[in-house]
Amino acid sequence: MHSPLTRRGFLAAGSGLAAATVLPGLSACSALTGADSDPDTLVVHSQLGTTAPGSPTYLAALDRFRTEHPGLKVKNLINGDDLAQVYETSRLARKEPDVVMVNLYDKTLAWTDVGATVDVKGYLDDWGLRERVLPQALAEWTDAKGRVRAFPYFATNWPIAYNRALLDRAGVDAIPTTGDELIAAARKLRAKGIAPVTVGGNDWTGQKLLAQIIQTFLTEDEARHAYTTGDFGGRGAREGIEYFVTLRDAGVFADKAQGLTSDSMTTQFNTQAAAIESAMSSALAKVPPEVARHTEVGGWPLTDGAAHQKPTILRTYTLIGFWISPNGIKKIDAVEKFLRFMYRPDTVARFIKESGRDMALRSDTVSTDFPLVAAAQRLGSTVSQALLPDVYVPPAAAQPLITATSTSFTRGTSAAKVRAALETAYRSA
Repeated sequence: MHSPLTRRGFLAAGSGLAAATVLPGLSACSALTGADSDPDTLVVHSQLGTTAPGSPTYLAALDRFRTEHPGLKVKNLINGDDLAQVYETSRLARKEPDVVMVNLYDKTLAWTDVGATVDVKGYLDDWGLRERVLPQALAEWTDAKGRVRAFPYFATNWPIAYNRALLDRAGVDAIPTTGDELIAAARKLRAKGIAPVTVGGNDWTGQKLLAQIIQTFLTEDEARHAYTTGDFGGRGAREGIEYFVTLRDAGVFADKAQGLTSDSMTTQFNTQAAAIESAMSSALAKVPPEVARHTEVGGWPLTDGAAHQKPTILRTYTLIGFWISPNGIKKIDAVEKFLRFMYRPDTVARFIKESGRDMALRSDTVSTDFPLVAAAQRLGSTVSQALLPDVYVPPAAAQPLITATSTSFTRGTSAAKVRAALETAYRSA
């Protein structure tokens, strides 16, 4: 396993990690009190435990684990979007938690490389858990050096949700499958006072949809190149940006989309103020039953010359994994018990049934109480899959891309300025 990370090495790592220690709003207190030297106390750091989808199921799982292992205490630390920053600060002080539950994105991409967390490949094999993991999930969590960054857990399908009742009210007879059909539908919806496509143009939801639309004319290899290097000058990338700008300036997106967030997006869709949204599984699970009854899921409409044969969706298996820290190695027996429990088929099934989560693990359980999640799982070959760029974007470019996204969703911004904003986000990477 990795040797302990030095402070100098952590701060010098070319991953933007050092910046996390000086960002406003970082709670150093919560970070530095995370570790527990008691060998009978396992410290887990997670975003689950408050309002995050799956939190009630996770807390119930912790209670069951404690009951089954009465001699082992579990301390649950909770953070939201600042979890990575808090963890990094605690690691610098050698007071990091034993297990971290977070996605593979932005700063976490560098954790294994700089020794902030350890390669779990050996544990995955030694504990006999490899066969529980879907092959695609294992591939996405494995880095270029063959290291498995974390134990895969949550996955997600990310289709487009269409409120058929609102489309019908506006006189839209069918789900749009082309750009022209989408523009025509948007005009009819606006005439009825209904926002067409709601999107968090000021956060990660807009960044993902923008990336999906840009990929309309890109092969997977071309998309991987663009989001790894920040080179959006190729013909396909330029055509994708122009397609996005055409849709935006035709009124396809909700008014002032550049200022909306994921929360405002889901509120607009769930209250039927908007007819269409790009919704990952956790958002689909939150759609109220009275709205879900007349909602269909599909892909994003294409246009002439597209590189894809069918409307596109996003899929990823890197939504949440169990990362093991250097401190966790000191309590590896407790970590093994915890991960074996979380990987158990009955534990996994409860996340699917009770929370509507897609999982990166094998399971025969279906989200019967979450019909839209199940419908997204069944899309299969009826849609094409665009590349989720998260694991290819350099960590230093991740947040600047959000700023570029807001610029891109601002009406009137030319395709050339959108391209310039995207490429500028990579200059510090």
